[in-house]
Amino acid sequence: MSKCPFHSHHDASAVSPPPTLPPVDGWSFLDEAHSSPETAALRRILLSDAARAGAAPSLTARELTWAGRIAWRNSSRCIGRLHWRSLQVRDARHLERAADIVGSLEEHLRLAQGDGRVRSILTVFAPATAGGHAPRIWNHQLCGYAGYRSRGGAILGDPRNAAFTRAALELGWQPPSERTAFDLLPWIVAGARERPRLFPLPPGLVREVSLRHPHYAWFGELGLRWYAVPVISDMGLHVAGTDFTAAPFNGWYMSTEIAARDLTDPHRYDLLPTLAARLGLDATRPATLWKDRVLLELNLTVLHSFEQAGVRMVDHHTASEEFVRFLAREKAAHREVSARWDWIVPPMSSSTTPVFHMAMREFPSTPEFRYQPAPWSPA
Repeated sequence: MSKCPFHSHHDASAVSPPPTLPPVDGWSFLDEAHSSPETAALRRILLSDAARAGAAPSLTARELTWAGRIAWRNSSRCIGRLHWRSLQVRDARHLERAADIVGSLEEHLRLAQGDGRVRSILTVFAPATAGGHAPRIWNHQLCGYAGYRSRGGAILGDPRNAAFTRAALELGWQPPSERTAFDLLPWIVAGARERPRLFPLPPGLVREVSLRHPHYAWFGELGLRWYAVPVISDMGLHVAGTDFTAAPFNGWYMSTEIAARDLTDPHRYDLLPTLAARLGLDATRPATLWKDRVLLELNLTVLHSFEQAGVRMVDHHTASEEFVRFLAREKAAHREVSARWDWIVPPMSSSTTPVFHMAMREFPSTPEFRYQPAPWSPA
């Protein structure tokens, strides 16, 4: 970032166009939200008229719940959609001020973490207005670790969050006096008509899991850990021609997300070489399969640690089998499934999972979760 995003001329809240009339099937979620076809048809007429008039359709709480659940069901990159009906939707459309949003975010995280069983939750805040004003949560996830870039370019922590970390520092964030690779980031939230504000996390709000191998005692000495629940907070919910630009949602972790991506990707924590050395593996040539062996041990570590901590997690084999069951249920309901192969197939032991051998097709659908431009960049 060449300059502080908070002092640029760009209005960070103006990230969405006015409500637009959705395509014909954009109202189909109403048929599932209402048991009565007559009620669904009437609501379709009323909401369509509102959209044509340029107003954000006023969904009932029940309609919003079904829209959120169907958006999860439509998520082409998600392997865990078997559980879409269990999504709890919190209607917070009356909240548009940053301070109020933050209070609700804290409650979302507490409810999602619970006693470790992890509940799937979506919280929907105020929609974008006709003037383009909308609340935004700047964090990619509600939980995340800082990435401190040194003058020489090296990064301590998570490189994915380096730009956000710099933004937080420029806004006045005070990190721990002794910086580590696992310092939790604060939240940056902009109200619908407010400039972005920094909100430090309350102590103890985020549940973390220390990573320990079931057999190697030295593993615990590395100080590795990860947060319990992945709450995506920078995507928007699009439904009935309306953009809800602040709509954080979560499921629960699949072990490979942490062990085979977050901690080991070269552009993330890049721990493969470090762990190979501790395991005494020959990393001088690929043919020793040292990378594969490290991935196996790290996945065992993550699964073991979350289980010992009583935090819900799924392994990639079980998740793949659940996705096949999801496909079967959708076929029985006469619904085609949008899926992106390179996201559905696990990043480890891929050919041993049933999804590896499937052809998949991705196509547009609504309601949906949408990626949004970074709020500190011009749209």
